[in-house]
This record gives sequence, C-alpha cells and structure tokens, in this order.
Amino acid sequence: MKNFRSPQRPKKNTMIIGQQAVIEALKEGRALDRIYIDTRVQGAAGAAIRQHASHAGVPVNTVPEAKLNTFNAGPHDGCIAIIARVQYQDLQSVISFAVEKGETPLFLILDGITDIRNIGGIARTAYCCGVHALIIPDKGVGALNEEALLTSAGALEQIAVCRVNSLVKAVDDLRMNGIKVFASEMKASVIAANAPLNEPCAIVLGSEDKGIHPTLLKVCDEQIRIPMATDFESLNVSVATGMLLYEAGRQRGWAVEG
Repeated sequence: MKNFRSPQRPKKNTMIIGQQAVIEALKEGRALDRIYIDTRVQGAAGAAIRQHASHAGVPVNTVPEAKLNTFNAGPHDGCIAIIARVQYQDLQSVISFAVEKGETPLFLILDGITDIRNIGGIARTAYCCGVHALIIPDKGVGALNEEALLTSAGALEQIAVCRVNSLVKAVDDLRMNGIKVFASEMKASVIAANAPLNEPCAIVLGSEDKGIHPTLLKVCDEQIRIPMATDFESLNVSVATGMLLYEAGRQRGWAVEG
C-alpha cells in the first residue's frame, strides 16, 4: 500500500488574502500559482477576479468555504491566492529560445503527477540533463510549493516551467514546431534505446497509478518503454525520468565518455 501524506498547508506569507487584495495583485502582474474562491462569491468582484486571472493565465479553483478555512489565513472574504514560487514561461517563447541558441529541443510533459517529491526529483534530473522546460497542466498537478523546491534542490527555480490549460494543445504546438512527442508507456513495443531521442522531442510522463490520459496518449507520435529484467508493476516516475533522459543524453552525445 502506498504511503500518502497530507498536503502541506501554505505559509501565511505565501498567500494573498481577500478579494480586493487578489484583484490588486492580478492588476499589478504578481506571479500567482493559483486562486481559490468561495463557491458563493459572485457579482462584480468575482467576475473581476476570474477575468484578470484568465488574462494572466492563473488557474482559479472554485471551492467551498470549508476548504478556504483549512488555510488558517484568518478572515479571507471568500478568496485566497497562492504566490508563485516559480516563474511560469510561455511555451512558444521557450521553443524559439532553444532553436535560436542552436540547441536540439528537449521537453518533459507531466500528466497527472501530484506527488511533489516526484515533481521535485524530476525537475532536478531534468535541469541536470539539459531539458529546456517542464510542461505542466493548470489542473491535476502537484503544487510547486516550498517543499517541491526543496526536493528539487532549487532546480525548479532554474529550469523553465510552462503551465498550459491543455496538454493536448501543447502537444499540437510542439509538433507544429517540428518537435516529436514520445509517450512513456510500460506496454509500448518500442524501447527507448530504439527511439530517436537525439532529435527535437518531448517525453510525456504519467502518474504511477493512472498513467497517461488516453486522450493525450492518442495524440503522441510514438510510445516508448524502459526495458526491465523482471515483470514488476512499474518504475517510480522520477526514476523512469532519469533513465529516459540519460538515454536521450547518450544519443545526443553528452552522456558518453570521451
């Protein structure tokens, strides 16, 4: 049985509390990770929060008051925003930057990975292996909070992170830029060593319990797997990431001696 831990409560100095304070933060262009708003908040203030958040690309979670109370933030007026610990970047800008530098693009797409320790470990390995950006969805992914940064040994503050509202659309954008998208799937017929990871590519990694969502899996160019000596259920996703990235490094020439 897996050992699940309760999510860590955000510290008060990482929150912006109250409807008007959140609106002002959005107007000022503050980097926000996520906004939580009471289901009962309507009217001009609620509309303004949602409008400014949509323009800024900040996810809004509509939640019951009880959820907001768990933050222990004091009077919250039905709205709490979490200040971002990482600076999210535009995917197309990162692609263009890599190409302009004459580098072969390499991206990781994280689908449904909620364990922040895994996300931190993935970020640390990705940064060491020259990945240009992590691509994450705006929902269904672990919070990139202080614990995630600590687990990543600071890598999450160094590597580009692109937050998108649709991973399927992100795959389309990558392919339009000539970047092939591989899905890491344990039942795939092609092993990673036989896939052209030396070409511009992105690798999709799913959660250990559910894997990659079928809709996302369908739009990937090819499925690849890591061969194993036994028929054990699966590898830890962070470990699998390291193995796939070092295979990409071997093919690209930097992970070989000489």
